[in-house]
Amino acid sequence: MRKAILAVSFGTTFPDTLEKNIAAIEADLAAAFPDRVLRRAFTSGMVIRRLRERDGLEIDNVAQALERLRQEGFTDVVVQATHVMNGDEYDKLRALAVPYEGVFSRLAFGAPLLSSTRDYRETAAALLERLPEQEPGQAVVLMGHGTVHHANAVYAALEYVLRDAGRRDIAVGTVEGYPEFGEICRRLEEMGDVRRVVCMPLMVVAGDHAKNDLDGEDENSWRSMLTARGYQVRCILEGLGENPAIRAIFVRHAKEAAEK
Repeated sequence: MRKAILAVSFGTTFPDTLEKNIAAIEADLAAAFPDRVLRRAFTSGMVIRRLRERDGLEIDNVAQALERLRQEGFTDVVVQATHVMNGDEYDKLRALAVPYEGVFSRLAFGAPLLSSTRDYRETAAALLERLPEQEPGQAVVLMGHGTVHHANAVYAALEYVLRDAGRRDIAVGTVEGYPEFGEICRRLEEMGDVRRVVCMPLMVVAGDHAKNDLDGEDENSWRSMLTARGYQVRCILEGLGENPAIRAIFVRHAKEAAEK
């Protein structure tokens, strides 16, 4: 029986963050499953096209990767998503995999990062290992992607877990969901005498949103808008995939799927 593990990410067009985050997660998965061949797939068609046109790099989407595994004779496949939530991209992954559910003798799916109470607690603990220590006059802002999907609620849930861990200086916001930048500003005001703000992405990769929407030179970046409001702003551009404890959660999910 030939076994494989397919790591499925949204993807990124930034080679540096691809290696630091996506490739790092894949390396940990490969090490955890020495009996399985590791393969890669992206769910973003835009990213796949851009990498092909710009770099000549061919990345499979989910259906292409599963078809390739079928043709090569693999019969036992674990699909591990590296998405943060059970949102649109994960729904897309599962929909694309439906035609292959009867093709392999076994096709299992590892859950995204924030899928259970244990996941929230472990993710919060992993974040606290890397976040700046709590200091008077300082707040930490985490920028997630955000979505219109009901899974957007993960951001509020994660902030509650962080607050229960004693970190009431942390505010979680999103680029394309709720809470947005306006809500973040109100939260900073509610915290009291905040003069310094440390911003970090709450995304698997520190790609376009981190480099531009969070830390960009444009007047509409969060760094620029917070600076305009009188805060001293420092951005730490580190994707979640650079955090070994976050990668360990993805590995655990893959092991749980493999053992079902």
